[in-house]
Amino acid sequence: MSHNLFETFAARMQARGDADFVTTREGRRYSHADALAGSARLAGVLVELGVTPGDRVAVQVDKSPEAILLYLATLRVGAVYLPLNTGYTGDEIRYFLSDAEPALFVCRPAVLDEARTIAGETGCPAVQTLGTAADGSLMEATASATPREAVEPREENDLAAILYTSGTTGRSKGAMLTHRNLGSNAATLVKAWGFGEEDRLIHALPIFHTHGLFVACNVTLMAGSSMLFLPKFDADVIFEEMPRGTVMMGVPTFYTRLVADDRLTPEVTARMRLFVSGSAPLTAETHQAFEEKTGHAILERYGMTETNMNISNPYDGARRAGTVGQPLPGVEIRITDRESGEEVPRGEIGMLQVRGPNVFIGYWRMPEKTREELLEDGFFITGDLALVDEHGYVQIVGRDKDLVISGGFNVYPKEVEQVIDELEGVVESAVVGLPHPDLGEGVTAVVVPEAGAELTEAEVLGQLQGRLARYKQPKRVFFVDSLPRNTMGKVQKNQLRQQFQDTYR
Repeated sequence: MSHNLFETFAARMQARGDADFVTTREGRRYSHADALAGSARLAGVLVELGVTPGDRVAVQVDKSPEAILLYLATLRVGAVYLPLNTGYTGDEIRYFLSDAEPALFVCRPAVLDEARTIAGETGCPAVQTLGTAADGSLMEATASATPREAVEPREENDLAAILYTSGTTGRSKGAMLTHRNLGSNAATLVKAWGFGEEDRLIHALPIFHTHGLFVACNVTLMAGSSMLFLPKFDADVIFEEMPRGTVMMGVPTFYTRLVADDRLTPEVTARMRLFVSGSAPLTAETHQAFEEKTGHAILERYGMTETNMNISNPYDGARRAGTVGQPLPGVEIRITDRESGEEVPRGEIGMLQVRGPNVFIGYWRMPEKTREELLEDGFFITGDLALVDEHGYVQIVGRDKDLVISGGFNVYPKEVEQVIDELEGVVESAVVGLPHPDLGEGVTAVVVPEAGAELTEAEVLGQLQGRLARYKQPKRVFFVDSLPRNTMGKVQKNQLRQQFQDTYR
């Protein structure tokens, strides 16, 4: 029996027929039947381009309904979908193509020449383009390709996707996610969050990470519901669409912006049944302010690239501010001592570990890293510090390492520091996240300049523009004579965070 996730989706899509699947504000519409047929046409193109089961299809394109059809087509032919952040620079893409060795790289039409150069350097055999209006060479090829109606059989532990997540060493790791990982999690969330065919999801997230692709789109597909695709979060548009929506998924930044707006009222949110927040911690203040203004308690949940969703506040029951809720059905957690690995008593802070059918099978071509973080008994060390409170709800207390989460995106300080340290006139740098009213955390660089070097903040920021994705670029740069260190020589980032804590306040 095939365990191809696409078969599960296809059964729902056939049953839903002409009902809306994805619509846009510009009036574009795909019914479930349209999307199913579109995925068959794109699957035909993939086969003609030489994509075979198990091959990686790397995709760096702007958000569009057709990008979701490409994801479905990739699953249909048994290949592995590899979405890449649209903010990644050429240097970053070069690394991903070298590491993943995809059979096909799909890029935006505007960067085709650069993409071809990088593909040539990395041995990627095919490059195609996909635009935002059903344009690009990939869509043009569907006119002459034979649609592929067949679904390639897959086992449940075959790969469905690889998502890159930066390591604190600066080298990105490819989290390998199987058909079982994605399928089990989507089915669990449909049930846990009460999704049904009548739901209309306001989709304002990017579609290159877990939240926007696997939580939002997979749940919609699994439930047979529909979504409104927005290119990005825009408060004006959200207020216009809420009377026609039922669910919104967002990062905390979405909610801080809505709460600050006088248009947020019980009336405008009256038809909405659920607001979900994730990708970064939601403050208790935002949670409470949102509930006071609308009567809706935001449902906060906790997941990660390697595991999809692990823990969620209840749909029916108390959604407790400052917590991410309780483990989802089928997911186990334990909180362990960071040194000994032994479980700690309830209420004590320790390292959060998770186990379940949602947990990935390892890092692409990194067996040692996999062994370090994915234990023999199936538990995954998340790297997050957490505690279980007296109600049995999990509170995430912070990252074990110094991860910065800015606007819902993970920024790994080491990666930014490496680029800054290469700049002329820089001795060394430290990057920290500081409290930011809009982004949650603002990426901030503290730089030690060489003696006599006349570096300015504008100069450093200017040099980083083409070298780092926009969300990784520091919001501010400060200069110091030396970085604070402990007796072991380790930079004391907590002191820097304290020193500059009021920067964005």
